[in-house]
Amino acid sequence: MNQQDYLSPNWQAGETRLVCVERWQETHDVTSFRFQGAQPVKFHFKPGQFITFLLDIQGERVARSYTISSSPSRPYSLVVTIKRIPGGRVSNYLIDNLKAGHSVNVSGPAGAFNLIDIPASRYLFLSAGSGITPMYSMSRWLTDTQVGSDIAFVHSAKAKEDLIFHEALLKMAQRHPNMALHCSLESGELLEACASFEGRLNLEMLAKAVPDYLDRTVFVCGPEPYMQAVKAMLQDAGFDMSRYHQESFGVPSSASSQQVEGLDEVAGSTPFMLQIGELSTPLTGEQTVLEGIEAKGLPIIAACRSGVCGACKCQVLSGETESCSEMTLTPAEVAQGFILACSTRLKSDVTLSLA
Repeated sequence: MNQQDYLSPNWQAGETRLVCVERWQETHDVTSFRFQGAQPVKFHFKPGQFITFLLDIQGERVARSYTISSSPSRPYSLVVTIKRIPGGRVSNYLIDNLKAGHSVNVSGPAGAFNLIDIPASRYLFLSAGSGITPMYSMSRWLTDTQVGSDIAFVHSAKAKEDLIFHEALLKMAQRHPNMALHCSLESGELLEACASFEGRLNLEMLAKAVPDYLDRTVFVCGPEPYMQAVKAMLQDAGFDMSRYHQESFGVPSSASSQQVEGLDEVAGSTPFMLQIGELSTPLTGEQTVLEGIEAKGLPIIAACRSGVCGACKCQVLSGETESCSEMTLTPAEVAQGFILACSTRLKSDVTLSLA
């Protein structure tokens, strides 16, 4: 590292260009990419946050968000870890095409699911699949910056060959006696190097792995069914849900854009009309505003698609809607009718502005 690197400015907001300097396989279907700035830069972000890739795929501008899996305690490069998904347009495009030396535009960092905005003294990280990425960043940051951080980490996977970051986490736990690492595996051979359980995580497993789980602050990330099950399990156990925090990306839409155009295929639901300028499209009460916008081919950035990043903010001019997330909106914006398109459904005919 030369003197210029030490004097490099912090990147902590806005759009920037990154160069991929390295890529490697974490598992058979998970790839990590290491980036540095096209110009020398130190990456300043909160452990657990994400960046949004701004891509051009076959002539179409596409945006998707991915959690940063590296730690801000190691600021001269940034790592993103991506899982191949059947039919996943952006994830599979990046894995198939992004090589060392290639550059990409990203925006960010963003996300309220992080260890700076959510203070705690004793941590319980619960993750499944690629939901481990923010937990890995958080664990690395805690062990790099705070001596004696009290971390209980329980990760769920289908089998041991699906474990992401496992060797690195084992070494981390071995060096830090206050970090306890556990795994639950749905099938296959159990692990010898760390405490492991067979089957999907349940309350009995959790209580055995982390007897004091009721006294910790919980961070959860993984597929939506996993998080729903964990949340219900902790609620039933009497956990103080004010200390429960979760993150997710890519919640599937209730219907495809093709179904938006052919509502007669969506049984048992009366459509409302979404009006945007001179264009209109019918939507059922189960479909999101984002689906209607995309069905008409209108320009909108939909990065996380789960009400987290705020990229799909737009304004309701008339009509009634229902939102399941207002995470990035201010009270003033909500009062003015702003919504997150990915997390909002119609309850009447609606006129919308994208400006």
